[in-house]
Amino acid sequence: MFLLLNTFWFIRTSKYVLFWVYLWQLKEYHVGRFLDHFNTHKGKKLIFDPLLFVKIILAALFILRSELFTLLFSILFLVYFAESLAFIASIALKKTKKPVRTAKTVLLTLLLFALLVLIAFWVSNPLYILLFDILTPLIVSLVVLSFQPLAVLVRNNTLNKAAGKIKNIKSAGNLKVIAIVGSYGKTSTKEFLSTILSKKYKVLKTKEHQNSEIGISRCILDELNKEHQVFIAEVGAYNKGKVKEVCNILKPEIGVVTGVNEQHLALFGSLDNLLFAEGGRELAKTLAKDGVLVLNGDNKYCLDLYKKTDLQKKVYSTTGKKVSSDIWTEKISMHEKFISFLTIDKDKSAVHFRVNVLGGQNIQNILAATLVAKELNMSLEEIAEACKNIKQEQAGMTLKKGKHGINIIDSSYSSNPDGVYADIDYLNVFLQKKVIVMPCLIELGLKSKEVHEKIGRKIAEICDSAIITSRDRFKDIKNGFLGEGGDAKNILLCDNPQDIYSIITLFCKKGDSVLLEGRVPSRLLEMLIN
Repeated sequence: MFLLLNTFWFIRTSKYVLFWVYLWQLKEYHVGRFLDHFNTHKGKKLIFDPLLFVKIILAALFILRSELFTLLFSILFLVYFAESLAFIASIALKKTKKPVRTAKTVLLTLLLFALLVLIAFWVSNPLYILLFDILTPLIVSLVVLSFQPLAVLVRNNTLNKAAGKIKNIKSAGNLKVIAIVGSYGKTSTKEFLSTILSKKYKVLKTKEHQNSEIGISRCILDELNKEHQVFIAEVGAYNKGKVKEVCNILKPEIGVVTGVNEQHLALFGSLDNLLFAEGGRELAKTLAKDGVLVLNGDNKYCLDLYKKTDLQKKVYSTTGKKVSSDIWTEKISMHEKFISFLTIDKDKSAVHFRVNVLGGQNIQNILAATLVAKELNMSLEEIAEACKNIKQEQAGMTLKKGKHGINIIDSSYSSNPDGVYADIDYLNVFLQKKVIVMPCLIELGLKSKEVHEKIGRKIAEICDSAIITSRDRFKDIKNGFLGEGGDAKNILLCDNPQDIYSIITLFCKKGDSVLLEGRVPSRLLEMLIN
């Protein structure tokens, strides 16, 4: 019976080892991001799991009431048997959360599984395996963190190699490096700029989710060569000093700050720290004296940086009224499948742009890319022509025809406050009913309540109904929604894809529109489209 108990324990504990390694990887092995997860509803459920409390009581009884050993053993046996069956069922249904395979996750998982095997075959006291069960999150975390010194050595070696390689390529050729930072719009700006510049130059850009120091360094080492004329790096950060570290490797000639908001404020600890990294201060300090800093004139934090730096600066804006804009727009027109606008520069050149992306927020990103391309000697006419090659997917939002003729707007790549407001604004191009499905935003720190109430007001202003898929700030969104005149029956809390699908298909008919904003369940998109 001991062997059978340990077998069931091994099966169910395998699930949780995979989950905790997955969570550490999801949070990019960043302690702050990992700990912030426990401020969310899902994170709190992990801590306040009723079954966890049952196991703690069982462990205490094993220690204090040895005469109940047989009864306690039987209860534990049944618990592990049930958990094992549940894990096997989740594997069959492909619902198991497991880390993406990398050298690091494979090594961590093998080490942890070796430990599980050792315990399963050598430990015969149910108390010890129960204690391992209760402490699994801590044990996995300690193993992950114990690898950090080795990971730091490997990381620093990779960074040094990348810095050396890019320095050698620059000295041997005519490589221009462009670094893009900001709280939002980085990926779209990178994608647009790459498409535009590729008309004239041989361009390399960092790939999706390759915006950390190690990701950018790996891109340099694996792909950058002497034939490249432009390297575009999207630079992400969760700590003060990270952008500086990356830019010391890149030595960029051009820096772009796409805009700053409260996203990741909880991780930075203060707005000042955030402004150093995502706000562009570190980027400005690492640019060459003859470098160019490109700033979003529609963002107050970018305007503040504009006033405080002595570098050569270029400003883009949608109105041309902020400071002295180098490029701006007029005659903006938004449609279901494209945007069009007149782009005007300081020389009074004016060219009409039509770009097949969704939402007016992309105008800022296109202007940023346009201003950089002009710095690299492309004319407005050339840029407008190159923009015809931009695809919806590059903007992170796509329009698809769903079941029953419902318009499905997929903006599930990622989410931040400004992105949510802009995506909701895009719904104005549709004339029939509008529904938004979204989770609450994370990592907003002390600004979270304010931001979510504002989102609720925005939803009430434009949408007919809202389905919120996470509980964390649902109350704040609902308060904003009701405060703007929304009806309580039209804002729902639901995280089950099947139930959300049923609500949508009952509420919507042909021609109505559903916006999937942020990390909604992938199963829901499959159900709505297929």
